[in-house]
Amino acid sequence: MLENGHINQLINLALKLVTNPKVESIFCNYPNSVKKQMQKLRELIIETARQTEKIETLEETLKWGEPSFITKQGSTLRIDWKPQTPEQYGMYFQCTSRLISTFKSIFKNNFEFEGKRAIIFKVDENIPVEALKHCIKAALTYHKVKHLPTLGI
Repeated sequence: MLENGHINQLINLALKLVTNPKVESIFCNYPNSVKKQMQKLRELIIETARQTEKIETLEETLKWGEPSFITKQGSTLRIDWKPQTPEQYGMYFQCTSRLISTFKSIFKNNFEFEGKRAIIFKVDENIPVEALKHCIKAALTYHKVKHLPTLGI
């Protein structure tokens, strides 16, 4: 029987990451004030995908000019920083899904939300990583968990 660490290593090896080369230029062009935070979100999404059973491929691409992450069984997940709101950045979800409404009910004290589409972070705040990983996993597996009352969280 494998220990959890070994299971995670096997899961890590199974993930195929497909990256559009244009994504890297977006990360390179973020201002220094937010570049590290955006890279941390990117790494957290990839790490969560690697730790999620049955995710075989994670596609990193651009949608609406924003870094976006797609899995076969998930809902598109986007991240971005916008010059009109320089003190914040966000993680964006499909507004027609149950993702944000579910996150609001479970994590209302952990995050700031923007309508039905985003979790917003302040540039100078610490992210509640474990709570955010639950949100990322729910998005990346949405079509498999959307029938569950709390999306498997």
